[in-house]
Amino acid sequence: MSNKTKNTYGALADMEAQLENNLKLLMSFMLSAIGVLALILMAIFSLGSSAYSSTPRLKDIVTFEGIRENLLVGYGLVVGLNGTGDKLTNSVFTGKSLQSFLDKLGVSTPSESLKVKNVAGVTVTAKLPAFARVGSKIDITISTLGDATSLQGGTLVATTLLGADGQMYAVAQGPITIGGFVASSGGSSVTKGIPTTGSITGGAIVEREVPFELNDLQNVKISLNNPDLSTAKKIEAKINEKLGDSYAKATDPSTVSLRIPSEFTKSVATLLAEIEDLNVETDQPAKIVIDEASGTIVMNENVRVDTIALAQGNLVVTIVKRPLVSQPNPLSNGDTVTADNGDVTVEEGKGNIAMVPQSANLQDLVNALNTLGVSTNDLISILQTIKHAGALQAEIVTK
Repeated sequence: MSNKTKNTYGALADMEAQLENNLKLLMSFMLSAIGVLALILMAIFSLGSSAYSSTPRLKDIVTFEGIRENLLVGYGLVVGLNGTGDKLTNSVFTGKSLQSFLDKLGVSTPSESLKVKNVAGVTVTAKLPAFARVGSKIDITISTLGDATSLQGGTLVATTLLGADGQMYAVAQGPITIGGFVASSGGSSVTKGIPTTGSITGGAIVEREVPFELNDLQNVKISLNNPDLSTAKKIEAKINEKLGDSYAKATDPSTVSLRIPSEFTKSVATLLAEIEDLNVETDQPAKIVIDEASGTIVMNENVRVDTIALAQGNLVVTIVKRPLVSQPNPLSNGDTVTADNGDVTVEEGKGNIAMVPQSANLQDLVNALNTLGVSTNDLISILQTIKHAGALQAEIVTK
């Protein structure tokens, strides 16, 4: 073999070795990149699962003492209606209110001369948020009291809003927005929505604050939105675990009493901010809520049934009347007689039977009822019958 050939083979071997090393480096880099990407994805999924935990936060299932809304109500006048206001002969209070309103403005008008159609007497309601300060604005809802047909285009004149203690807390005024309308022409009319109820966003200004100092509390009562003893004990355990001592105690199914630690004296708001994001697993009693008016049925996951057999059959009776006409023979001087010929048909549907095993859960019960193809009304009747039989381990609430 010549020296030239040897040099050629040597160069090829070196190139092959270098290529192999480059491939190893590339594979090592790719594996490292895949590992880093996997770690990033795991971190993202971990953060996502913690951020979107199915366990509710404490703030979503309870209310804290003192942190609550207060209801306000008032009576006022809406003006500027396009002939859709109260009839003063029927709504006497509207006429008296209008006269009193004009008297306060220095306009003296005999009540007999008031014949307006663009004024309506209304109730004004609002919710005063917790710790609302003087000068802040709140939303209000306006509803007619008399026989006004629409509040469209109306303006609420200054109306004081009172609390449960009879004190004035806000003043409302402004143009009304409604969610419906009334249109009429030639004796025909079209109504959409509820034109006799409207609202004003930010329509009331707070003039008085509710006297309450949260940071002065030595104990805070935590009220459960859905009272349950098991949930109350879990809240107690979570708070004590967070604070490191037995500061919380469940006193009944709807209340947990929290003693303020010494380090949070005069800083109750800071303490509540620290515990309100705690995740608490809730519990609830087995319950079925039935709204017969709308045909709505709601069951929670704790509903259980014993071993039962469900059968549902339909009996349909059809009666059809057909007129039977009897004509007399020709030249017989007879009369034509009409009689009813009734056909009665009885059809009985297939008697399907579905078995539900003992300790069946909500899904088993729904599957069994679906196999029968029952309607909503039939489902309501079946659930009530199962309850009467003592096989349904749940409370039924009918609205």
